Amino acid sequence: MATRNGYSPRKFGTILDVSHIVIGIAVVIMAFFAFVSPDRYMIFFPVIFFLSSVLNIMTGWFYIKMYPRVKKKKTLGTFYIIVGLIILVLCIISAISIWSRA
Repeated sequence: MATRNGYSPRKFGTILDVSHIVIGIAVVIMAFFAFVSPDRYMIFFPVIFFLSSVLNIMTGWFYIKMYPRVKKKKTLGTFYIIVGLIILVLCIISAISIWSRA
């Protein structure tokens, strides 16, 4: 069953999986450098929070968009979006505290 814009749930799922892989690899690399030398790579901490927020919001949007009639999936999607917004607030707090010192 295709949605109105021609994208099937399978294509949306593939886009979500690829974005999880790419952003996940980027987060792991940045986290490695940030924990090896925190003074030098302190700028990575807000970026890591931002990327994890993006992943959570994308996943929540996917669940809400692809499963509009399944209450469990819609609730799970809402939970992902709320967690993503909380992490986004942590990103902003982290960015303000780190970049105000620089």
